[in-house]
Amino acid sequence: MDADRRIVDTEAVPDDGTVLFTIVDGSERREGILLRLSDGIVAFENYCPHWRDVRLDKGSGATLRGAELVCEKHGATFETDTGYCNFGPCEGATLSEVDVTVADGGVYLTEDGCEFGGLGPADDGDLSSGSRIGFSGN
Repeated sequence: MDADRRIVDTEAVPDDGTVLFTIVDGSERREGILLRLSDGIVAFENYCPHWRDVRLDKGSGATLRGAELVCEKHGATFETDTGYCNFGPCEGATLSEVDVTVADGGVYLTEDGCEFGGLGPADDGDLSSGSRIGFSGN
């Protein structure tokens, strides 16, 4: 695997949280999150399909509840293995998956036409997801 595409060591992906990383797609930068599953690691784009400006991981790890990823802005829940929303205003929608491969003790970005831009957010902007009142009270 190409060392420039290595996101993190597999052991760096927590059992109870996410790893936020940046994807460079031409001139566009977007965010992805890594989640550990019982049988591997999966990656999704870091936004809620209900409001695309709402980040699931605001910089300190997304909220997980068992096998569900929780959007703190409006309480939607997503199955961690498929990204399918099983509750909330975007019920029936699915998180956009990001292609990653686990090999040689690491997680690599294998999304066609994209490059790994680094750990953390895609920009230095505010990760609070705007002024909307959230499910978590934030």
